[in-house]
Amino acid sequence: MSSSLFDDEPRDWRTATDGRLRFALVGIGWWTTEFVLPAIESTGSCVTTTVVSSSTEKTDRVRAEYESVEHGLTYDEFADGEAADAYDAVYVCTPNATHLEHVEAAAGHGKAVLCEKPMEATVERAGRLVDACEEADVPLMVAYRMHTEPAVRRARELIRDGAIGEPVLVHGENSQPLLEMIDDPDQWRLNPDLTGYGTSVMDLGIYPLNTARFLLDADPVRVTSTMDSTHAAFDEVPDQVATFSVVFDDGTHAACSSSQHGADHTRLEVVGTEGRVELEPAFHMETQLTVARDGDTVAFDTEGVDQMAEEFEYFAQRVLADEPLYADGEHGLVDMKAIAAIHEAAEAGETVDVE
Repeated sequence: MSSSLFDDEPRDWRTATDGRLRFALVGIGWWTTEFVLPAIESTGSCVTTTVVSSSTEKTDRVRAEYESVEHGLTYDEFADGEAADAYDAVYVCTPNATHLEHVEAAAGHGKAVLCEKPMEATVERAGRLVDACEEADVPLMVAYRMHTEPAVRRARELIRDGAIGEPVLVHGENSQPLLEMIDDPDQWRLNPDLTGYGTSVMDLGIYPLNTARFLLDADPVRVTSTMDSTHAAFDEVPDQVATFSVVFDDGTHAACSSSQHGADHTRLEVVGTEGRVELEPAFHMETQLTVARDGDTVAFDTEGVDQMAEEFEYFAQRVLADEPLYADGEHGLVDMKAIAAIHEAAEAGETVDVE
């Protein structure tokens, strides 16, 4: 297998646009403080000027740590438009069922929106979120960080170039020990009023689902699923563990699994008629690509990147250049409809079309 297939990092999204996009970060929990703020600090196209939280203690702490952060707002102050002149774009990272209100506020202020996945708790609310941005004519992107991960982009390029023949099968796995990560059975990811349809598929299964869509340039058309919850902490959600199969509109079949009560493990494999590409680890802030064909296996020497920095650079450069964003709200809605169908299929015990 020719090593020339692996020569270049596919960052075709980079532009020569000057300037920096000023961000308001809505929700400053552990993900934002541990990953997003440091990532933005490391970029050349982004700067955080505003943080929004229900806790003034949190906003004061962030302002003390980051010199660029001039404003700490409550959610009400953000909704009312206080300090709106200090930022150009809004990143929303709050519990799923609260995304809509914050995106509506951001759109009302005329700001570009980067919304964490999943878009919302239900398909209906996600649709309203998309409508709010369309009516305000503001850019909306769903924060699928795998789309700007160099190893994932290289895998997509190889698949498009026929390196593994025609895609036939996808195998995806994503699990983590949620209760070890956050030692609180009352956390929002286990609260159906905040998380939505469930926890494992909404939070983890969405990664193999969406990354497969990105690699194949295909959308799900029908699904089957099984799921179960046995641990006391998962009493209110149906999917402590879930397995689901997906048929895509290009004819590829996928088998995926996800669990919030398993060891930390991520993997995605696309099997074609002439070879396979494998990402392992795949999703938890580290991605390694391997390609196998004709009896040879090649490990792609992936450049180590900060996946959040890549995502924010992409968003900022596209917004500053007034270029279309991928993935937009309509793309995110497809995932929401697929997730709803996966839960419906598990409950009904039958195949469900994604509509």
